[in-house]
Amino acid sequence: MSTVVSAAVVLLLLWLAVWTVVARDAFLAVAGFVVYGLLLALVWVRLAGIDVALTEAAIGGGLTGALLLGAVGRLRGTEAATATEGASAGARAGAAVLAVAVTAALMLGVLVLPEPVPTLAPLVVPAMPATGVGNPITGVLLAFRALDTLLEATVLVIALIGVWSFAPDRAWGGRPGPRYQTDPDGVLAWLARVLPPIGVVIGIYVFWAGADHPGGKFQAATILAAMWMLVQMAGLSDAPRTSHRGLRAGIVAGPLVFIAVGVLGLWAAGSFLAYPPGLAKPLIVVIEVALLPTLVLVLALLMNGPPRRGGPA
Repeated sequence: MSTVVSAAVVLLLLWLAVWTVVARDAFLAVAGFVVYGLLLALVWVRLAGIDVALTEAAIGGGLTGALLLGAVGRLRGTEAATATEGASAGARAGAAVLAVAVTAALMLGVLVLPEPVPTLAPLVVPAMPATGVGNPITGVLLAFRALDTLLEATVLVIALIGVWSFAPDRAWGGRPGPRYQTDPDGVLAWLARVLPPIGVVIGIYVFWAGADHPGGKFQAATILAAMWMLVQMAGLSDAPRTSHRGLRAGIVAGPLVFIAVGVLGLWAAGSFLAYPPGLAKPLIVVIEVALLPTLVLVLALLMNGPPRRGGPA
């Protein structure tokens, strides 16, 4: 039965992938992409990759899908004009050949891996107790690959700056996104009052449990950002002004604290982002706590887009 279920999921994944590529309607393509991401999260659960499944559901299927839906909404006006245009038969054939070639190369790359598959796990596992965290994903990301994690957080901040740079001069420093107006007694407003307290509790739990169990800052930040966006979309709150100093401080606080911990390691342990003996877990917790508000702000503000309203006062 397990094999049958796995085969059905694989076939459904392949069908959704093809559907997402060939769908002519942009909204249907994005809907297929979101379902594909959620189904892929189920695959990671079956492979016992719970942390990866949480990230895929939150970032891959959730946040990315929402960003694509926003893009579709903005491009609706041009979709009718582009629908009449089509690629030539040669271009389609070339794209199909390229897609098959990339797929074959990936399959070949997996099949030619030596046995056993090369891994650094034997070197990492004995050193994990020194980190003080029970979740190996957290230990790897904030100890053995701490520089990569720092760069990922920095790239997100740079991406937000890039989005803000699309703001017209008159709106620079203003509020991003539209000011949503909905029925204060409608279903959306009701959900925006009921769900956020539950979502905040779940987000904090997912964050705090990430030290020893599946979860962590990225997954928690996505949940908290979604709750914030729900309140905005229900018209119960407006997006903050991008010129607000507190907002900007929260955005850069995480990477700056991360760098400060790295400099502390350089001074006390002889290497950038190295942890002094006995202080690994407290410093990892400090980094996680500092990064959480940064990620929440960045993810929500990316969803809002560039400033559009209320420039410099």
